[in-house]
Amino acid sequence: MANELVLVIEDNHMNAKLLRDVLQAQGYEVAESTNAEEGLELARARLPALILMDIQLPGMNGDQALRELKRDPSTAAIPVIAVTASVMPMERNQILEAGFDGFQGKPISVKELINEVTSLIGGGGKPSGGAGEY
Repeated sequence: MANELVLVIEDNHMNAKLLRDVLQAQGYEVAESTNAEEGLELARARLPALILMDIQLPGMNGDQALRELKRDPSTAAIPVIAVTASVMPMERNQILEAGFDGFQGKPISVKELINEVTSLIGGGGKPSGGAGEY
């Protein structure tokens, strides 16, 4: 599934760069937003195969943005992976119960990220090449 579009909604520039670099190395096209409002507009306009979204965003948070995505018939079927520094098992369960399709804790494990993205939308443009953790 070469060139699948992944939307990254992340307000931390270093985290966004890591996500972008990992995804592009796997052959995915990446669109980016630093806030949920712009991310929702991009999702509706570009209909990505997957969204990686920080939970703690300025303005509208990730939970609110997820509800908006799932309410809109054009974006309801797009899988959304929560990306957050929250790593408590109970919080992880709450995130998944809220409707997110996956969960990535910060700091990001490159291997886990690739595995989760691949499981939700399939392989990118090239094999992983043994990516490790950053």
